[in-house]
Amino acid sequence: MSWGPEQQQGYGYGQQPQPQPYGRQQPQPQSYGRQQPQSQSYGGQQPLPQPYGQQYPPQYGQQPHGQGYVQPGPYEQQWQQAPAQPEAVAVAVTSTVQTDPVPAAPEAEAPAPERAAATPDGPEGATSGADAPAPRPKAKAGGRDRYFDALRAVALVRVVTYHTFGWAWAGLVFPSMGVMFALAGTLMAKSLERPALKVVKSRMRRLLPPFWFWGVFVVLAMMIHGWMPGWEIVYWIVPVGDPPGNAWGSQAYEILWYLRTYLWFVWLSPVLLWVFRKAPIPVLLLSLVPIVVFQFGWQPPWNRFGSALTDIATYLFCWLVGFAHREGVLQRLKPAAVVALSLAALAYGGWYAFAHQGEFGTYDLDEIPLAQAFWSAGFVTLLMYFKAYYDVDFAWLARFKRLDRIVTIFNGRAVTIYLWHEIALILAVPLIDQFWKVPAFEKWLPLESQWFMFGIGWVLIWIAVPLVGWVEDVAAKKKPKLLP
Repeated sequence: MSWGPEQQQGYGYGQQPQPQPYGRQQPQPQSYGRQQPQSQSYGGQQPLPQPYGQQYPPQYGQQPHGQGYVQPGPYEQQWQQAPAQPEAVAVAVTSTVQTDPVPAAPEAEAPAPERAAATPDGPEGATSGADAPAPRPKAKAGGRDRYFDALRAVALVRVVTYHTFGWAWAGLVFPSMGVMFALAGTLMAKSLERPALKVVKSRMRRLLPPFWFWGVFVVLAMMIHGWMPGWEIVYWIVPVGDPPGNAWGSQAYEILWYLRTYLWFVWLSPVLLWVFRKAPIPVLLLSLVPIVVFQFGWQPPWNRFGSALTDIATYLFCWLVGFAHREGVLQRLKPAAVVALSLAALAYGGWYAFAHQGEFGTYDLDEIPLAQAFWSAGFVTLLMYFKAYYDVDFAWLARFKRLDRIVTIFNGRAVTIYLWHEIALILAVPLIDQFWKVPAFEKWLPLESQWFMFGIGWVLIWIAVPLVGWVEDVAAKKKPKLLP
């Protein structure tokens, strides 16, 4: 969401901005001190620059795409059937499909475990006999692919970090939302081996109850603070468009663009996968055309429809590269071609962001859809191709029990972390204000440091995980647990 120079951002304290109906806003750093009691605002008091110049339409001023994500997806490891040995019978080991914790992603769904059939050309055969190699250490989480789990966990950490510090360069280091949509695309392609209608219903069932549970608190809080809902409250039931609200709650519900985009990808996936299978490489490359057209040709309207259309075009390539990984398309490509095209996409996206800083007011990819699309496309393609070509699974995480456990919690509660992290950061502000009233805290704690706020935010997030995370289990028709 973009605001003019005369407006400022607030987190329920102090001067509140006049909300724009659509788009994403760029979080700004904030500071704390005695001179900033209850009235201080999250993001500081500095006005945000208009991210778009006169040559660029306002519909591209959207909420940061780096908020995220949640929609991750399950991925399956297949093991090679070894030929029969005279002294022993080869055993084909199948692994359980990992669950997908959010949208996408997000990327937060977790389908019931399924068995993957062993394939003769699988990369990792489990053999027996004197010449059998030592098996790789496997993650204890039921055979989940820890490479994808680790990517999802890093993406969520990056989202919280970005919303705390507002670093414009964070998206260049790790484009979280592009990664989340790619992981969700892989999951969706796998799931669509079953009837499409059943898959779509399952995705909605797993995503909407946690969203409704979270939304009850946000909607009631906004109504207490003067919001009068109209017919558009239906978007709080099924977020096909950006849900409405007032300025008081805008900081909390701005992240819903990701859930909305994920749902649209889920609904479109049966057709997208059918088209993709007809001509995988041409369709993958042509998926970047819509965002180019929106930038240099037809411009989507400034409304819910235009906002959703822009986000779909921005991350369409990432979703389809997830298809390409699942369908085995990436494995067939030559490394030189993949690396060259990926680096070209990265170069163009980075160049466009820095070359148009004056027009957009920043080089933050979340404010520049075209740059975000190309940078994410190049970055995600390299990550997915690395996985496909080298068969990386990060099974070594099982040797580090605490780290492996943290990764498991992140993936099992991805929707919870994504939805509640902004509220945690909001609540951190008045909590830190109270710390100033304690002389010992004032003297010994770095209350003015954003890193301190970052730490308080994570404490509140970890409180929310067992407190409300069980809703994800209920949505998945599993026995509720405090921790996954």
